[in-house]
Amino acid sequence: MASEVTRRGFLGTAGTVAAAGAAAGVASAQPAEAGRSKQIKIIAVCCSPRKGKTTFASLQVCLEAAKAVGDRIEVELIELAGMKIDGSLAAGLPLEPGQKDDFPELVPKLSDPSVGGIIVGTPVYFGNMTSLCKAFLDRCMAFRKNDFALRDKVAGVLAVGGARNGGQELTIRSVQTALMCQEMILVGDGAPTGHFGATVWSGAEGGVTEDEFGMATTRNLGRRVAEVALRVAGKVGSG
Repeated sequence: MASEVTRRGFLGTAGTVAAAGAAAGVASAQPAEAGRSKQIKIIAVCCSPRKGKTTFASLQVCLEAAKAVGDRIEVELIELAGMKIDGSLAAGLPLEPGQKDDFPELVPKLSDPSVGGIIVGTPVYFGNMTSLCKAFLDRCMAFRKNDFALRDKVAGVLAVGGARNGGQELTIRSVQTALMCQEMILVGDGAPTGHFGATVWSGAEGGVTEDEFGMATTRNLGRRVAEVALRVAGKVGSG
């Protein structure tokens, strides 16, 4: 590997090459397969560094609502907690000797033609997403550099804050900005709450699922992502 790596040449670095190749291979089959696929998968990506906590529980509710939209909807929840995802690799830096990189295993899951929607969930840390979420989104550059492999997949965002108004909307908009660069179709939580996405309060008495308003936005987000994914899939199939 060359010792000098430019920012635009990051796909030639170790680790990202594997991710890019997988994305390209799956993306090439997407137009032909998407219209024929009966089932549509909605994947939630939990970007909390703590496994099985409030963001995970909130995403479970979100996916339950998505699945209830119709029997064509399948769901999967991926936790990034415990994974090694180094955002600096997106800047063209090579893997250090012995460094583990778990991002490539996510590439075929997310870019698969059967995936119609992706929901990103993150806790709010100091008014924004977690460092794990940012590293994940930075590494998603691999999809963009390979024919925009996430193009036309529906995207929604869920944020869990320690206060009722603890920066959830700001965090959602920050994540949405990154997803917009992938040519994804962004949706918020549907009516009647109908704003930017799922805004959850972790401090509700009895636990996060007792946050009545937050859970309403969570269910509405899951439903909205699934509904739009079905519509997009219908248009692809009819073409």
